[in-house]
Amino acid sequence: MALHPKLEKRLRRAIQHFWTTRKTQARKQGSKTGSRDAGARTAVTGGRQMDGFIALVRDFLCENGLPKAHVYCEKRVELPGWYRPEKKWDLLIVADGQFLAGIEFKSQVGSFGNNYNNRTEEAIGSATDIWAAYREGAFKPSARPWLGYMMLLEEAPDSTRPVRAQEPHFKVFPEFQDSSYAKRYEILLTKLVRERFYDSACFLLSDAQKGPKGNYREPAAELTFENFMASLLARAISAAKTKK
Repeated sequence: MALHPKLEKRLRRAIQHFWTTRKTQARKQGSKTGSRDAGARTAVTGGRQMDGFIALVRDFLCENGLPKAHVYCEKRVELPGWYRPEKKWDLLIVADGQFLAGIEFKSQVGSFGNNYNNRTEEAIGSATDIWAAYREGAFKPSARPWLGYMMLLEEAPDSTRPVRAQEPHFKVFPEFQDSSYAKRYEILLTKLVRERFYDSACFLLSDAQKGPKGNYREPAAELTFENFMASLLARAISAAKTKK
């Protein structure tokens, strides 16, 4: 099923915002201090690239019946962990003292080798921490919350070409053999959802040339934006209607 035209348009605007924000930050970085970070880090250290996606999800939920007061972005987004005191989430839904949903919005442009491992550890660690906290009653009387993960990866030769796995002692699992970093992200997010670390995940590819025009690609049918939003909306609206 194709994404609704209005939602498709808004998703493309979020893609545009991502690329134009990166470009603006890279240009402005160091303009006041006279020092600039090296390489693509000039854009990363500015933050805000994923704000378009956060605003899209927030507005869509509110337009479909979720009270705006229940959605938290930027402020009051800390949740207690089990292995650490607290962690900031990118978007939270908390209603009447009950934790309904939490979402992470992540991206990667360049430096695919090092950053892939970092993103993998972050995704697994955040979910492990939050579920341990839930198990220990940190969010009671909340029912099991909904967790989501959205990832935007630059589609480039270095992210889509096969990568040889290092196997000095033991063989990696077959699905990782000669897999690109894009494929590895697809595998990661699919496994995270199937293992119920996250209830849904979205994986988008966008290249630096066409991305500023809003172009993107969804390589995995299980990880589409449509599936992600449908799952989140069902959880959020059902909770809102129950409380009414």
